[in-house]
Amino acid sequence: MATVKTIAAANAPKAVGPYSQAQKVSGEAETIYVSGQLPIDPATATMAESIEAQTEQSLKNLGAILAEGGFSYDNVVKTTVLLADIKDFAAMNAVYAEFFTGEKPARMCYQVAALPMGAKVEIDCIAAK
Repeated sequence: MATVKTIAAANAPKAVGPYSQAQKVSGEAETIYVSGQLPIDPATATMAESIEAQTEQSLKNLGAILAEGGFSYDNVVKTTVLLADIKDFAAMNAVYAEFFTGEKPARMCYQVAALPMGAKVEIDCIAAK
């Protein structure tokens, strides 16, 4: 069984949001790499307007895929968040923090020129157990 340890180096900047500097996976691990999830509601094939609702839907989509693979948010060790507008960072962060309430995964977040279908956010992850 793999062990996951949160890495918090005192000689590096602390995380500026709900994530950790890094997650170390040791031992025999089962890993899932989840592709970027747009905020598309699978029941309606539509996207909400607000960054908060879009972030929530992207994370729900990730959760559904994780569950299908036998994983949960608690197994996530790394995420990447793509934003159409970095000004949405704080609003995205507030919703993101509701999904990752235990040990925080490592994370990258940056603004991109555009996202598919005019989305405001896209999120991927790597999970291990």
